[in-house]
Amino acid sequence: MCLVLLGWRAHPEYRLIVAANRDEFFTRPTESLRPWDEVPGLLAGRDLGAAGPVPGTWLGLLSDRHRFATVTNVRRPGDFRPDARSRGALLMDFLRGDPVPEKFVRGVTAAPDDYNGYNLVVSDLETLWWHSNRSDRTPRELAPGFHGVSNNALAGSLEPDDSVSTGTGDPAWPKVREGVRALAAVAAADPGDVESYLEVLADRTPAAASELPETGLDRLTERAASARFVDHPVHGTRCSTVLLVREDGSYVMAERTFARFARRRDTVTSTGHLELPA
Repeated sequence: MCLVLLGWRAHPEYRLIVAANRDEFFTRPTESLRPWDEVPGLLAGRDLGAAGPVPGTWLGLLSDRHRFATVTNVRRPGDFRPDARSRGALLMDFLRGDPVPEKFVRGVTAAPDDYNGYNLVVSDLETLWWHSNRSDRTPRELAPGFHGVSNNALAGSLEPDDSVSTGTGDPAWPKVREGVRALAAVAAADPGDVESYLEVLADRTPAAASELPETGLDRLTERAASARFVDHPVHGTRCSTVLLVREDGSYVMAERTFARFARRRDTVTSTGHLELPA
């Protein structure tokens, strides 16, 4: 995942709202959103290009245990280790294990170099936690409200004055700042409209030149990657995912996949029910 927008207990009828784009090389093999036979109750896509024996994913919902998790990479090309453990396997450790979110994220801080850079978001749908192994900050419980993460080691949160703060003094990337605001606007107007959230994710507006991140990419690629939806012939948005979990436990999860040049492929939708904690 390269952009994850979250509404956590931000609407009286919805426990969790997620709108996320996964940006990846188009040559990397992937299976689309589906139930996993080997992990009963898991609804997720599958990353077939990850190294190691543990299958990985970038975003998953484990319905029978009301668990949600997602991960993005922290983009530092000079910091990449090919022998590092898959970040998707880290996500699966949470989904298949039994720790509470706080205990899990505090536990993984003991081995920050086992993985390349990541932002990890995990929830038991009672609490929601964020952690990055490339941040100097300790793991953070996300308060009720609207939040976003992308490919730097920051989480941006919507403030009452409509600004988006990282709590560090560093600015949120434009795609996070504007994405969080757009997510909040849809949640206020029509919180159950999956198509409107997909439209938020489909925005291809790049950051202004003065706000372009500097992550080691060439300038043209950096500009393409600064948009919410990345339209690039080699590495771009492969899928957009929306997850809506209502307070009554019902949920809908939709995934729209894309090929090179932003060609739309399939849209799959799953619905179900969770036994939510109070």
